[in-house]
Amino acid sequence: MALGFLIALEIAARHYGQPGPITNQAREVFFLPKSGPLLYAGMALMMVVLSWRERFIAAGVAIGIDLVFLAVRWPVDAPETHGHPFGNGALWVLLGYAVIAVTRRTGKERALLLKGVGLGLLLVAGRKTGDTWLLITSKTQPTVLDQYVATADQALGNPSWLVGRIVRATGPVGEHVLDYVYIQLAVAAVVIALYQMRHVAAERAFPRHHLVRTFLVIGLLGPGIYMLFPVVGPIFAYGVNGGQFAVTDVWPDTPPPIDVPHGMPFNDFTPRNCMPSLHTAWATAIFIHSRQGPRLMRFAGTFWLITTLGATLGFGYHYGVDLVAGVVFTLTIEAAMRAFARGWDRSAIQLVAYGTSVFGALLLSYRFLPLEMSKHPWVAGPLLILAMCSVILGYVRTTKQWEPKAVPMLKPEPEPQPQLV
Repeated sequence: MALGFLIALEIAARHYGQPGPITNQAREVFFLPKSGPLLYAGMALMMVVLSWRERFIAAGVAIGIDLVFLAVRWPVDAPETHGHPFGNGALWVLLGYAVIAVTRRTGKERALLLKGVGLGLLLVAGRKTGDTWLLITSKTQPTVLDQYVATADQALGNPSWLVGRIVRATGPVGEHVLDYVYIQLAVAAVVIALYQMRHVAAERAFPRHHLVRTFLVIGLLGPGIYMLFPVVGPIFAYGVNGGQFAVTDVWPDTPPPIDVPHGMPFNDFTPRNCMPSLHTAWATAIFIHSRQGPRLMRFAGTFWLITTLGATLGFGYHYGVDLVAGVVFTLTIEAAMRAFARGWDRSAIQLVAYGTSVFGALLLSYRFLPLEMSKHPWVAGPLLILAMCSVILGYVRTTKQWEPKAVPMLKPEPEPQPQLV
């Protein structure tokens, strides 16, 4: 199924004169990778099935291959503006272990190693499919709905405009921190996933549910919503990045005026990737799964969620209502993935159905009731937050029932002691 999906995206990208995910991934075997840290993160996921000795060997081989590539590129002064100077070695190790699994392993050991390789390659391929999806959204959706979303966002007080001014006031330091967090979201997810899979090598089996599963499903379903609700974001629709296609250049200094919204034509290269905010969705998934870890991991999950929300709003990539939809979107998918792992029951069906209904209601309200929402912000704003909180509460209460109950240990009854006569 994954291979068929990749082939379909490759054909679609070729139709628009661009290389697809398979071509882009194949190029990284020899050319500069777009994201070296992501390739090493994928290799780290694969290594959960290896022994510690094999892990050290795999890491050493990957670093050695990267040093060889660097030594070859350096004399010819290969340009590094479109990628990282490392990461090829990690991809070679991933592909090498796929060959080892087929040629040197049998039975359950072969299946386990192939699962590890597949998990690492799926994470890497997910980035490539996402890039192709964004290309397709820009080519197939000439009209965007930013005016509808910006008008609905008045109910929340235009948070993107507010946070944008705050981020600008922090200067280069704040911008660099938020930018790094925003870009390396997948690497943070791998750190949480590695903790969840820390016993795979000993138990010779993967956990039934882990973060990577939810992460990939979010990335698979999200672009489909982009096609239904194309939005480019305030920095493009209301800022300098939109050029001649922007409504006006007011972000983040002046909130847009309340007016009757209309669909607006936009260029054919800016991704329509706002509704829902998938960065918010992924950061929410990281936060949820970090709750199962130690205190430091819980703190890191909270930090990543807060900074990601700040980056999505502060850089003008999303509106506030995008984030509300992104949280509901994630909780619904996470509930479905957990139900798929443990078995569906009435509570799981109700939770997923409720989350889906709320998500659909949010999209419909953004599209057909934005003017009413902007005119009555003290009603519409709390209702949006209440709808999101109801899904959060439903998720917490339902999943708490799914947790295994601890069986209390029975204290042994005191036995009568023999008395000495």
